[in-house]
Amino acid sequence: MKKYSYICLFFAISFSLSSFNVKPKDEVIHLDVNWHFKIDRKDEGIAQKWYNRNLSDVIKLPGSMAEFLKGDEITLKTKWTGSIYDSSFYFIPRLEKYRQPGNIHIPFWLTPARHYVGAAWYQKEVNIPANWKGKRIVLHLERVHIETRVWINDKEVGLQNSLVAPHVYDLTPYLTAGKQRISIRIDNQIKKINVGPDSHSVTDHTQGNWNGIIGKIALEAVSPVYIDDVQIYPDVKNRKARVKITVNNSTPNNFSGKIVIAAKSFNSKASDQTQEVSTTLTVSKLGDKTIELELPFGKGMLTWDEFDPALYNLEVQLVSKEIKASKKLQFGMREFKIEGNRFLINGNPVFLRGTVHNCEFPLTGYPATSIEAWEKILQKIKSYGMNHVRFHSWCPPEAAFIAADKIGLYLQPEGPSWPNHGPKIGLGQPVDQFLYDETTRMAKEYGNYASFTMLSAGNEPAGNQVKYLNEFVDFWKAKDNRRVYTGMSVGGSWPVVPNAEYQSRGGVRGLKWEKMPETESDFSSGIEPFKVPFVAHEIGQYCVFPNFEEIQKYKGVYRAKNFEMFRQDLADHNMADQSKDFLNASGKLQVLCYKNEIEKMLRTPGYGGFQALGLQDFPGQGTALVGVLDAFFQEKGYVTAQEYSRFCNATVPLAKIPKFVYNNGETFKAEIALFHSGKMPLKNTVISWTIKNEKGNVLSSGNFDPKTYENGNGIIVGNLSFALNDVKVASKLNLEVKVNDTAFANDWNFWVYPNRNPEISSSIYYTTVLDAKAKEMLNNGGKVFLNAAGKVVKGKEVEMHFLPVFWNTSWFKMRPPHVTGMLIQDKSPAFANFPTSFHSDLQWWDIQNRAQVMNLEDFPADFRPLIQPIDTWFINRRLALVFEAQVGKGKIIVSSANLGPDVQDIPASRELFFSLQNYMNSDQFNPKNALSFEVIQDVFVSPSKEQFKTYTKDSPDELKPNSNQNKVK
Repeated sequence: MKKYSYICLFFAISFSLSSFNVKPKDEVIHLDVNWHFKIDRKDEGIAQKWYNRNLSDVIKLPGSMAEFLKGDEITLKTKWTGSIYDSSFYFIPRLEKYRQPGNIHIPFWLTPARHYVGAAWYQKEVNIPANWKGKRIVLHLERVHIETRVWINDKEVGLQNSLVAPHVYDLTPYLTAGKQRISIRIDNQIKKINVGPDSHSVTDHTQGNWNGIIGKIALEAVSPVYIDDVQIYPDVKNRKARVKITVNNSTPNNFSGKIVIAAKSFNSKASDQTQEVSTTLTVSKLGDKTIELELPFGKGMLTWDEFDPALYNLEVQLVSKEIKASKKLQFGMREFKIEGNRFLINGNPVFLRGTVHNCEFPLTGYPATSIEAWEKILQKIKSYGMNHVRFHSWCPPEAAFIAADKIGLYLQPEGPSWPNHGPKIGLGQPVDQFLYDETTRMAKEYGNYASFTMLSAGNEPAGNQVKYLNEFVDFWKAKDNRRVYTGMSVGGSWPVVPNAEYQSRGGVRGLKWEKMPETESDFSSGIEPFKVPFVAHEIGQYCVFPNFEEIQKYKGVYRAKNFEMFRQDLADHNMADQSKDFLNASGKLQVLCYKNEIEKMLRTPGYGGFQALGLQDFPGQGTALVGVLDAFFQEKGYVTAQEYSRFCNATVPLAKIPKFVYNNGETFKAEIALFHSGKMPLKNTVISWTIKNEKGNVLSSGNFDPKTYENGNGIIVGNLSFALNDVKVASKLNLEVKVNDTAFANDWNFWVYPNRNPEISSSIYYTTVLDAKAKEMLNNGGKVFLNAAGKVVKGKEVEMHFLPVFWNTSWFKMRPPHVTGMLIQDKSPAFANFPTSFHSDLQWWDIQNRAQVMNLEDFPADFRPLIQPIDTWFINRRLALVFEAQVGKGKIIVSSANLGPDVQDIPASRELFFSLQNYMNSDQFNPKNALSFEVIQDVFVSPSKEQFKTYTKDSPDELKPNSNQNKVK
């Protein structure tokens, strides 16, 4: 822990040194050192004048209390900041051992080393240089959580409360040369200003409700006449920028001087710089003045976008006989606008491929403030083919904007509020004004960064939301044209905010796989009512089984006690050895689902973009393992960035395929399409296709005529067809489509089976009931195939869909589906005539979707079924769809999927039944495990011994009849 704390300190110092407004050494005192410290549990520090005392404890800043083990041990009575919708943890008997002192395992989110909500005091003595006399002295506190009050010696300076911007105090009237005591009282309680306990700016679900200061901490001496604010408004079309400069005069004398500005590129191969522009100005005593200057660019002007993120530094100088002050700012010449239902970057249509960043920082429990840390995160996101990041109900520190500018990503920070579970908007509560104040601070602090292209007021509100958000959008449209504005990011049942420039909402997303999967349909009818860009809110949310190898990564302020509990519970259910297989099998299905949902949006003309939830795991809300990356933004092992970016990229080949399972008497047909969101059209481009078998042999191929492809979704390329009559054995084939002479390619598997009717082998007793004849056959050494579809009792409470668990079963109170894919013993000769991998793929849809599963709770500990549905990790039931066993002198295969001679028109089910029968008739049919007839029979007689029970009356908004929460209570 101590070693990691110093690493965090290094990153914080690195950022402070790379900031654009570094002062000479004699003008700044860095305070990233040890501070005196004391916890104010009883809130008595002000009354007892702790600012006049020497505090007894010590803590290092930047950092948090938990990082240095300040605060309380975690108990069942810890008062968390965040909603809990599944309180069954506190009551389930098998989890009692995790509720014992010394063995507390909280399943809802990661567990911090210490927890404290309340006031704490930080105190430091500093020596103010004599040469600071006559200068303006400010205290800069970057990213404080949440409220600060500052004293110099025994004088209170003031109070600030911001979750998005530095707390900056003017200490000039309070400081003289020599030793001075600075006391800072930080309070992380949710008080009168309530942004909502689940807001990612404050909640234990994500970063945690920490207490401390985590960024730049410094005293700075600056000119008493100073540049207070500079805002740059690019005008790309006319090759100029409007620069708005505010100068403050804190002296008792009028000021006359000159402003000089100039810009120079710094991060691109081509270079450009402007001529200097200057003007004189006067500022009255104790006053301020705002001026505007026009900064022209030449023909070599560089523009910023995701492909070429060219940046400039603007230097602003304030000069007079007595005063010299300067400010340097990073910006990009870009225009992010909306035309109809399209986003435009510098006039070029752009489709947003984004992920939601939820403030996941599992080592520190607070967001990074170093540019290097953010570059690593954002580069990882971009490597997966994405160009956009939404920050769910929080705004990142300045370093994130600097890094995104360099990398080329479009950002949507949000007001730091989820005003729903407690507060509501539009009712005159303090959060109403606070969101205006916070977004104003965001625009001032980060508004010049090219990546800051979009703004939302927050997430999923309650209250008089339409009126409030209409006015919010109108306010910002009139105030600042550098970005586009929506109301709040919402689900599909929230009311539409008519004035929003774009819609970030659900409702038009997801996979409707109640019917056989296909890739022909799109979302056109769903987005048709919207005349502005539609950006899908929180797509995906497909779960994967926990990666227990991740536990060892938690070497910082957090421990993955939730993962530890799930791992032990899996072991208690005799499946510890299967955890890695469960991860990989569920992971492959997860990727398949993300691929199909993203492609559906890419082939929808007029679709504006998506914000996935997410590329990385969400550590809270019950533990939502929805990412192909873990909470550290690291790969889990079942998909790479290169593989993912085949279907999520600036250019993606698409195939409209009516189905994925065929008889060999049919013809495979596909309409090839293209998604393109590039900087330039694809000119004179050839698109080719190839169909191969599993051995890599090319069965058919072709090219489409050269053509120019402009930016757009679902651009039609051409058709292909391939007669399947030469495919004589059950086969998995692959269609690959490439954009020739580029790296862009995409592919789809499909399956072909011989066209034959299932027949029952005379050597096998096929039955749908485990009857007396089955028992007799088994006792006499016979073979039995039991089609138990619809007959399961032990396990009938488990609902399996083809799609995996959504978000997680804890947050949604065990809403189905409960199964997250299947683990298939693909190397077994049982599948010799049924090509399959170890995981669910599209040929399994008609077998798996809505099929019953069997709960094997009374089976031997080492029993492993041929096809094993993977249960939600909150319960870890050992399940089966198909298993084999020795019973008496005989052998049996039991299937809760509908496999049998009556299944005629479902090729995959028919072929699996054929394969299993062939296996039963072979010498290889030799099940490992022996079971009693009664143990198997009990699956169809007795209910599961353990049944889930919910103890919580409240539930997430998505489970409520009117989830828009528009009713005022």
